[in-house]
Amino acid sequence: MAYIIPLLIIIVFALALKNRVPVYQTFIEGVEEGLKTVAAIFPALVAILAAAAMLRESGGADLLARLLAPLTSRVGIPSEILPLILIRPLSGGGSIGLLTDVVKNYGAGSTAARTACILCASTETTFYTIMVYFRRTKVQYTKRVLAAAVLGDIAGVLCAAWLGKINF
Repeated sequence: MAYIIPLLIIIVFALALKNRVPVYQTFIEGVEEGLKTVAAIFPALVAILAAAAMLRESGGADLLARLLAPLTSRVGIPSEILPLILIRPLSGGGSIGLLTDVVKNYGAGSTAARTACILCASTETTFYTIMVYFRRTKVQYTKRVLAAAVLGDIAGVLCAAWLGKINF
């Protein structure tokens, strides 16, 4: 198992040599293209990560969680994971930090921690992903995509809550 990556690299180089592909030049062109992509999405990336950090650090996520708790408790969503639900669509790193907090505070075997783990494993950083793809491809019309993404996030949250409840 430890030799899979080196083996893949050797196979790629062997195929490149067989097909007479200029490996180094192709690699450099790929790096240049990657740097252009980073430069194109960097302002939006900084904005969304800053917004997620501000929401989390200012207590805004906790305030929203307290306001939503009566509604979400009716559908079986543990109130302990509400800040995670709010941050997950924006920031993967921020949501992992909140997941760690839930596990530390409530224990790894708790329903809240297990539901939070299911949530993180089965949902996407939706707004971050949309921002990266659409910023790079310069897509302007995102209304339907955003609606579908939010519905997908809601479905993911409800399924995580349901699975956390029936399995644990």
